[in-house]
Amino acid sequence: IKNDGTIIVNSDAFDVKNLKLANYDNNPLDDDSLSGYHVFEVPITSLTANALEGLPLSPKEVSRCKNFFALGLMYWLYDRPLQNTEEWIKSKFKKKPEYVEANSKALQAGHKFGEMTEIFTTRYKVEPAKLPKGIYKNISGNEATALGFLAASVKSGLPLFLGSYPITPASEILQFISNYKNFGAKTFQAEDEIAGITSAIGASFAGHLAITTTSGPGLALKTEAIGLAVMTELPIVVINVQRGGPSTGLPTKTEQADLLQAVYGRNGEAPVCVLAARTPRDCFNMAIEASRIALKYMTPVILLTDGYLANGSEPWRIPHVDEITEIKVDFRKDPEGFYPYSRDENLARPWAIPGTPNLEHRIGGLEKSNIYGNVSYDPDNHDKMVKLRTQKVKNIRNDIPDLKIDGEQSGELLVLGWGGTYGTIKEAVAKANNAGLNVSQAHLHYINPLPKNTEAVLNNYKKVLIPEINLGQLARLIRGEFLIRVEQLNIVRGLPLKVNDILEKITELLGGGNGK
Repeated sequence: IKNDGTIIVNSDAFDVKNLKLANYDNNPLDDDSLSGYHVFEVPITSLTANALEGLPLSPKEVSRCKNFFALGLMYWLYDRPLQNTEEWIKSKFKKKPEYVEANSKALQAGHKFGEMTEIFTTRYKVEPAKLPKGIYKNISGNEATALGFLAASVKSGLPLFLGSYPITPASEILQFISNYKNFGAKTFQAEDEIAGITSAIGASFAGHLAITTTSGPGLALKTEAIGLAVMTELPIVVINVQRGGPSTGLPTKTEQADLLQAVYGRNGEAPVCVLAARTPRDCFNMAIEASRIALKYMTPVILLTDGYLANGSEPWRIPHVDEITEIKVDFRKDPEGFYPYSRDENLARPWAIPGTPNLEHRIGGLEKSNIYGNVSYDPDNHDKMVKLRTQKVKNIRNDIPDLKIDGEQSGELLVLGWGGTYGTIKEAVAKANNAGLNVSQAHLHYINPLPKNTEAVLNNYKKVLIPEINLGQLARLIRGEFLIRVEQLNIVRGLPLKVNDILEKITELLGGGNGK
């Protein structure tokens, strides 16, 4: 909470027992530790109990209703209606009418307390968000990812196959997709990470939209098989829901420390396309985009999300299927002039499904001869194939949008981010600009390859700041690619970055002045 902020506390909870559980030696309501804030003490527990007196609930059940009392008070403070929450309570507890009555009464009691008390001198007005018309639902990153691949399956005309080994925090994607067998989706819960990805490679060879899900430790186990997909040039998507590491690390916490593993973590020269989602609902769009690129370029794609996005949620307008672009897929059927490692204008090799007459061919992890696909140890051929596979991934930059700038197109400072830091960076930049500083924001969806205009964008600013929940992995990529100086903000606590941390760094870099 920023200095001079408002804190509303349940004063009933600050008893000896709870203070001891919280490791407080003294009651912070009685000393000066909260003197920098506006503190309002409200006996929420006892007020809730009074409001629910006479209802057939146990003391424990009554106590649980205090959150709705607090919510009702907040609705009064921010001048928001109770109706939507009252309807939600009726839907949530429809099988428990006594809970509907209790929670509704607690909500109304909190609102009424706000009306009657005189401790608050200020109220706030929050206007309803202006959203495009449509049907909305609250969606988590994992659910959005699952629905995105189901949509890609429909728009490509390919059956979806997910081969996966359960791992926190990615397991929900497997659970979500398994509920959509009516869409032709197939799920395979494998015995380990390696079996999960190799089953996906097999499904891709057989003509499916093939994906596999994992988190950091699982991505490490999948690396050899990702190299196999690079060598066979088959389209698969690997979804890595990042968590705290290394090793088992922090399974339920978020981090951005798998970026270099995604870009480089394979033996040999094994380039793959790497994308990153930035909000829970953005996971839907990036799942479709990852599928499009994999299928068009016959290449593995790694889609990075993280625990914060996976478990976070936000309103999402459900798109009509006609709003989603078709994904063109051309299976090779004509044997005339067929060679398994010939290439189209995108450097993609033909996708010939096993069983297609006269299109029998060899794939595998051994190097293949250019065009013909025979096993080859020829030095010049290996050099050529390594460069062809690399150039194919580089060519994707011609098929992706330019890096977009939010704010002035040139100036003192650009804050460059990727992944789940988007919202925090956006708020910090907005606060900096409101304070008179000259700051712009750019956020990367495409990390390998980077958008074509990335270098030009970065050179338009005197300073570039890259905040990350790692020790500077994107910063290393940017320095290595463009030989420019970037400033870093790296905090790795298993938690999202804080707005104030970024804002303080912005102020430090601009010398506390207005930067104009």
